Amino acid sequence: MTRIKTIKDVDLTAKRVLVRVDFNVPLDAKKKVTDATRIVAALPTIRHLIACGACVILVSHLGRPKGKRTAKYSLQPVAATLAEKLEHPVVFVKDCIGKKAVDAVAQMKPGSVILLENLRFHPGEEANDPKFAAALAGLAEAFVNDAFGAAHRAHASTAGVADHLPIKVAGLLIEKELAYLGDKISAPERPFTVILGGAKVSDKINVIDTFLEKADALLIGGAMAYTFILAQGGTVGKSLTEPDKVDLAKAALKKAQKRGVKLLLPVDNIAVDALNFNKGTVGKTRLFENHIDKGEPTYIPKGWEGVDIGPKTIELFRREITAAKTILWNGPMGVFEIDACNKGTFAVAEAVARASAVSIIGGGDSVKAINQSGYADKVTFMSTGGGASLNFLEGKVLPGIAALETVETAPSNPSGETTTSSSRDSKGKCLIVGNWKMNKDTSEAVVLAEEIASTVGHRTDVQVAICPPFTALESVGKALEGVNVQLGAQNMHPEPWGAYTGEISAEMLRHLFATFVILGHSERRQYFGETDAFINQKVLSALENNLRPILCVGETLEQREAGDTLKVIQAQLDGGLAKASQVRANRLVIAYEPVWAIGTGKTATPEMAQEVHAAIRDWLCKRWEEVTAGKIRILYGGSMKPENAAELLSQRDIDGGLIGGASLKPLSFVAIVEASLRTLG
Repeated sequence: MTRIKTIKDVDLTAKRVLVRVDFNVPLDAKKKVTDATRIVAALPTIRHLIACGACVILVSHLGRPKGKRTAKYSLQPVAATLAEKLEHPVVFVKDCIGKKAVDAVAQMKPGSVILLENLRFHPGEEANDPKFAAALAGLAEAFVNDAFGAAHRAHASTAGVADHLPIKVAGLLIEKELAYLGDKISAPERPFTVILGGAKVSDKINVIDTFLEKADALLIGGAMAYTFILAQGGTVGKSLTEPDKVDLAKAALKKAQKRGVKLLLPVDNIAVDALNFNKGTVGKTRLFENHIDKGEPTYIPKGWEGVDIGPKTIELFRREITAAKTILWNGPMGVFEIDACNKGTFAVAEAVARASAVSIIGGGDSVKAINQSGYADKVTFMSTGGGASLNFLEGKVLPGIAALETVETAPSNPSGETTTSSSRDSKGKCLIVGNWKMNKDTSEAVVLAEEIASTVGHRTDVQVAICPPFTALESVGKALEGVNVQLGAQNMHPEPWGAYTGEISAEMLRHLFATFVILGHSERRQYFGETDAFINQKVLSALENNLRPILCVGETLEQREAGDTLKVIQAQLDGGLAKASQVRANRLVIAYEPVWAIGTGKTATPEMAQEVHAAIRDWLCKRWEEVTAGKIRILYGGSMKPENAAELLSQRDIDGGLIGGASLKPLSFVAIVEASLRTLG
């Protein structure tokens, strides 16, 4: 079997990446974004690309300007909201092709982000014009589609551009959309309940037909329910209906009965004698009960319009939702935008949120409704697609998905268990860092570096770095040119320059082409009294300068014997990583140093080390998204040697080692590197 390739399957380091996002978000009269759901949904992909050092070129549409430049549809206000949510600068460019776009891309540096102007200001976008697609593609070296909400459109930026670039993969949002709308729905845990609402039967008749094959229960509300009431022979007053779709509704009712699917319609409705949607007002309201099954065809009388489900229907639907193990909801139960008509929709939102089930919100007005209800953070997944969600659920091919590369799928986990991924799971390789401390003059350091590089410098299945004294950094860096061993420093000062005798800055290290820098080492905490607050300043400065800080944490023997290990580690993480933004977080490395086991003759068993590493991983998952936490390497820094390396590195949450004395002996250091490879099987 195959699956769509994603950004996790390809190397986008330092590449110019064109990313199709869906920033078609609502703006108020002051051009402020009123619902940032789609912007927030795109953040994991953007953060991943920033961490890779890619040049991130974002493109989107907004509204329907019909191929003309229209001020009210400019994406400039969106750029400001994106920068705020991303916690990272975003440069707005006033066109998406041509000189302005080309010049802006030419000035980009790895990790920078630009947002180009509205694609639909050009008629070539919706026409999927090959020349327009080629112009977009000419800005980049790779294409990432993360705009699920536009994936059902065969436009230049969703489909045509893929013909012009060698790398064309999905972002993390599309990966998630396909997982929930595809995998979770195709093989749902039962009972599987589908809730459909909205205005038209015609919009969702194919979805209804599809789910009559899959669902255990189908709950229908909103205006589309009134067409079903007509199909049953009832009256619905002046409620919104589609009389020409009554036969389709009758066919669906018959199919549900034949297949034994519960198809539940409202048993009571709130109706009004007047409705002004633009002003948000209604006239008189009344509750009408459905007694069609008792031979009373008059349900909603003439002059009245149904606007919401009633309390009996709410209770009927709530019971069915509570019993479900998988829930899909697409479409509101009434005119939820008006306070007098939103009780049914919000009650369904609450029931879905409280259910012990996988709950999937199928995009469009359903997302808007659950956001307004206050239960958005209580559901499992909210799709960003409207029409795309419906098309996908119907089984239609989405052009924006079909244009992407595929890859053979790995065998599924036979146990069916899901666990938090560690960085080793996602990257498949260990990180082994040698800390030479205050050892080796420049010539000795070069010789040692060359010996290590000659043995492991060709390896691509492990990441190796060495941290010589500052005096040898430049020379060792030159010795490592062209090999797979990276350069690191042992310390730095948080300030970029100034009267700090004997110190070095992150910018100085960057000019020496250092990749890593060790911060908060136990020796500096002990001998120089470095505090978590001061270490935090260093971490932030290192991240700002695109270095990869290795933050050291660990407890003393006294703290361990007092049972305070995890408390001490958490405090060091809280202090050392304060104000560190998620967008830069996956450049971090954490090193656990059991101070009591360094040079004391005492030994931390692999199980003891794993316990602390797992606690660190848990802290990271709580602080940031799981996908980010899973990419942060956690190294063990407690006297790792050739004889104990394999056993330590075989632990699930130990992703490598920070090696002290053993890194000064080429054979010992190389043996530890080789041990890390054996743990990968």
